[in-house]
Formats: sequence, C-alpha cells, structure tokens
Amino acid sequence: MGRRAKNKQAAPLPIEDERRTGKVTEKLHNKLAFQKIQQRKKQQQQQQKSRTGSQQQGKRKAAVAESATGTKDAKKKKIEKTKKELFDSDSDDQERPPKMSRNNDALASGWDNADIASDSDDGSEISMGSYEGSDLSDDDEDQSSDVSDSGPGKDDKPSELDEKLPSNFLFDSEGEGEDEDEGSDEEGPGDDEYSVDSSDIGSEDEESGGDIEAKSRRLESRKREEAKLAELELQGMQQQEALDAEELRFVLPTEEMLKEEAENPPDLSVVSQRIQDIINVLNNFTKLRDLNRSRTEYMQQLLRDMAYYYGYSEYILEKLMQLFPVSEALEFFEANEVPRPVTIRTNTLKTRRRALAQALINRGVNLDVIGKWSKVGLTVYDSSVPVGATPEYMAGHYMIQAASSFLPVIALDPQPYERVLDMSAAPGGKTTHCAALMKNTGVIFANDANKQREKALMANIHRMGVTNAVVCNYDGREFPKVMGGFDRVLLDAPCSGTGVISKDSSVKVSKTEQDFQILTHLQKELILSAIDSVDANSKTGGYIVYSTCSVTVEEDEAVVDYALKKRPNIKLVDTGLDFGRKGFTKFRGQSFHPSLHLTRRFFAHTHNMDGFFVAKFQKVSNKIPATPSEPSAGKTTLVVPSGSGAKTRKRKNKSKQ
Repeated sequence: MGRRAKNKQAAPLPIEDERRTGKVTEKLHNKLAFQKIQQRKKQQQQQQKSRTGSQQQGKRKAAVAESATGTKDAKKKKIEKTKKELFDSDSDDQERPPKMSRNNDALASGWDNADIASDSDDGSEISMGSYEGSDLSDDDEDQSSDVSDSGPGKDDKPSELDEKLPSNFLFDSEGEGEDEDEGSDEEGPGDDEYSVDSSDIGSEDEESGGDIEAKSRRLESRKREEAKLAELELQGMQQQEALDAEELRFVLPTEEMLKEEAENPPDLSVVSQRIQDIINVLNNFTKLRDLNRSRTEYMQQLLRDMAYYYGYSEYILEKLMQLFPVSEALEFFEANEVPRPVTIRTNTLKTRRRALAQALINRGVNLDVIGKWSKVGLTVYDSSVPVGATPEYMAGHYMIQAASSFLPVIALDPQPYERVLDMSAAPGGKTTHCAALMKNTGVIFANDANKQREKALMANIHRMGVTNAVVCNYDGREFPKVMGGFDRVLLDAPCSGTGVISKDSSVKVSKTEQDFQILTHLQKELILSAIDSVDANSKTGGYIVYSTCSVTVEEDEAVVDYALKKRPNIKLVDTGLDFGRKGFTKFRGQSFHPSLHLTRRFFAHTHNMDGFFVAKFQKVSNKIPATPSEPSAGKTTLVVPSGSGAKTRKRKNKSKQ
C-alpha cells in the first residue's frame, strides 16, 4: 500500500514520449538528482528556515531572469533548486514529497509561462522557471524534440529529459512502482514509498472520523482524571482546615490561671482577644467547644472578661446580655462607649427648621436633619461656637434635646385645646415639645416631684415662649386625688438609666438588685396613677404614654403587663412610630400579654440614639372591673374624673340568691 498524497489533485496527463524514450534514463536521472538533493538538504534546511518571504521572492525573480537569457547552466541550476525546494518543503511533514499537479493550460501554451506549484505546510508557492523554445503539449502525440540543451551531459538526450522532467515530479503510482523495485535495491523516490493508494484516498473521511472519536475519548478521560484530582485536593484542603481548627481551638483558662489573673490583672488586649474567641466558640458551639467544658462555663468566663474589659458590675452586665444574642451584646456594649450625636429640636412657636438651620450654618455649625421620622430635629456634627450659647438658643429658637426624648411626645400626639398632664416634666424638653404641637392652646400641667429640678423646668418654659403651661409639684402617685379628667397623660417614669450609659457611666456599677426592685415598684404605682388620671370619655384623647430611658425588661414590658392586668379598662394601641424593635411577649420563661408587640424598643447600636422604651395605652372605660384573683372580687370601682379631683365610689353588688 502506498502512502496517501498530502494534497488531493487530479492525476497528471499521460506523456506519450515515455514509450519512445524509455523509463530507465529518466529514473536514473531522478535518482542522481535525489541523491544530490539529500546531500544538500541538511545545509539548505537551516537557510530555508531563516530565509524571509522577500528573499524567496527575489530568488524566484532572479531564476526567471536567468531562464529568459537562455543560459543553459542557469536552467540546470533552476531545475535542481526546484527539486531541492520541493523535497525540503515536504521534509517537515513525514519526509516525503507531495504529489504535484501541472497546470494544463500552461502545458498547452508551453513551458515559458508554466509554473509548477507545490503546496507546502506553510502555504508557500514554489514556481519553476520557463523553458525557452519548448513547445510541448499533452494532446499532441508527435511532439518535436527541438528543445534547447538543459541535461547533465552532451551524450544524453537533454531534450527528452526536459520534456519528461515536469511529469517525473508527479511520482504517479500507476506503472512505475514495479520497474523501480526490479531495477534497484537502493532507497530512492520509488513508487512504493511515495505512491498514492486509491483505497487510502477513499477512506480519509473514515479515518478522520475515527481520529475525532479517539480525541473525544482522550479528552473525556482527561476530564475524569482532572475531576478526581480536584476532589482529592478539596479533601486535602478540608482535612488541613480541620487540623488548623484543631490547633487554633480556644481553651478556657484553668482555675489556677484565673487565680493568677485575680492577683495580676491581665492586659486589656489579651482580655479583648479572649472575648472574641469565646464568642466565636459560642456561635459555633458544637464544633469549636471543648468537650470537657459546658456552655455555662463559657458564659461565666465571658461575663467575667466583659465586666473587666468594659467596667460593668457582673450583675448589670448579665442583665443586659440577656437581651441580645452573644455577638449583638458585644455591639451594644461597644455602642455605649461612644457618645451619641448632639441633637436639637426646633421650637416651632418661634421659628421654622429651615430658617434655624440657615442661621446656625452662617455661624459655623455643621448640621443635618435628624431623620425622616422627625420634622423638627437637627443633628449637630461640628460647631465653631458653643451650641448652648448662640443668640438663637438664648432667644428660644431651639432646645438641646436627645433624639430619643422626641419619641414619647410623637407617640402621645397632643392636640390643640386639650388638657394634658406631664407627670415627670423636668427639665422641660417634653413639656415644651407638647406646647409647640398644641400651638400654645389648651393647658399643660407640668408636674415634677423634685423642686430643684423645677427650676430648670420653669427656665426652659419661659425661654421657649410657652404660655399654656402650669407648673406644679406633686407626687405623681397622688395625682388622681389632686386633679383628674385629662385628655392625655405622659409618664416618662424614673428609671435605672441603662439606656443612657454613654451619658452616665456610673450606671455600670451603681445599680443593684435592690435598686431595681424599688424602681419597678415605683413605676407600677405611677402608671396606675397615670391611667386613673385620664378621662375615657374624652372626645379627642383618652391616651396614656409610658416611657423609660431603660432597656431592662423589669422596667418596661413587666410594668406594662402589670398595668394591663390591674386595669382591664385599658388596651395597648399602636405608638405611631414606624421604626424601632417590637417589645417582648416572651422573655426567659416569662409570658406577657400578646399586645406587647405594639410597644417599641430603641437601642444605641441599631438606631444611633439612647436606649428607650415607649408604650401607648387607650382608656376605654372609667370603670375598673375587679379581677377574679383579687379579694374584692364582688366589687366594682368607679373612678369619676373631675376638674377638682377624682372621686372614688364603691358599690357592693347584690349577691344573687
């Protein structure tokens, strides 16, 4: 089987002079030429690689010029050079010359303008020089031999060689392979080596299809191997991560280490890092825990470290940590270490927020609106003058007031011409805010049990231009006996101040369990008094707002739930505040009234204001039905609000026989 031709081309036209001249002389000549080409191949191969396209083109033009002059030596060199280039171009592809095709039109018109083209691997086109005086034609059997000498010697027949030369380079497989093998044992350009088998040509598409399938199988096999390697690599990375986690696993300090720390307190940076490590363990307790330690031990160590790091008593710290997840509790304590922004409230009785902002900006104050939820608040970021000593402040155009103090008044929403009671009015921020909303109409009773604090209350009322306020000094728990029948009551109850630690850091260590018991008892008495001071028959009101600057459940949800149980004639309503967290309905085993989700909580780390709690009640009846658990279950108490005081009457229900 011969090799398949590299370029599929039409079979050459038969040369009729082969019978007359014979094949022996031609083949011997081809062998000699091939041997010479083989000797010069190695030398010319490197030169051909470095030869540029422009140099090749110049050489081709020189060869054509030499052929045109009729020089026999130039023609001979041209032929040999063409043979060499043909073989060299094919040596890059399996060391065999390609099958060539003649231009039939060039043969018909003579060799003067004929170019024999060979498509090499790089696509270059090699052209042979023309033969002067040749008049060869494949269609003419009686060709003349009047061709100029171009053979290797005078005794040979150069005309026949030149005539046969173009067809000899075709290496046709028909009729030449057998004679070549019989006449020579020497390797040369025989037909068996360079011949083309028709069966191979016909099966090229099948072989190409098989090659594609084989390549596809190899690619799939390679992909499977890569997937296995990737999986092994991933498993190795996971194992390494597990080992790293095992090495970096946090270990709680032993009792001996704790005793040493008690004697020699550790550095704050060490404690801070340990706090972070314990929080990471608690967030992923099943994987990072020490199997010999319980969660309680981790929590106890965290409490000790945070109390030492932030300066809290362990009692206060534990009470505050119960409100949040472990990671959020850390944010809460961090926020308490940063002071809140300075905020001011525009006094709409004398100016508008836009005019006030422009006046303060002209004085070098850098400020912005407090938020969409307030129409009168401004946040002061920086000021070149004291905010509490500007002419605008002295003229009562604004009040320096915490943003959280706006919330109870917004929830109360007092209306003009109403009777409003502020049970704990000092220093007057909420009272003057109510007066501005009421447009100095109606009447506001600003009460405070502390006479010293009333001085600041009266000063702010005068400075802000409030004319509808009455300042009084009563104990709030006795107020229904003094005066009742109010449309709305605001109770900003005394509290522990756990929401304003950034302002008063003494809260961290000053409050004890006994303090909380006293405060919660006072708050419960005040809220019942505030409820009893409201007239349920008010056409525009009948609302009570309870607020504290504390975040503990004992002072907030527990007090509200107590009021709902003691006064069934009230109910919780929406506060009107569209932000803040909902109040607790369940907390550490305690269950509160379901309506407590209407209350609102505010925290420093989430709302950038002091911690605050707001609840809003509506009184639906002046009658207080007795609860079954009370000893006076068979009685009904009727509270009749009046302008001079509240009268309490009790009536016994006749028992049914």
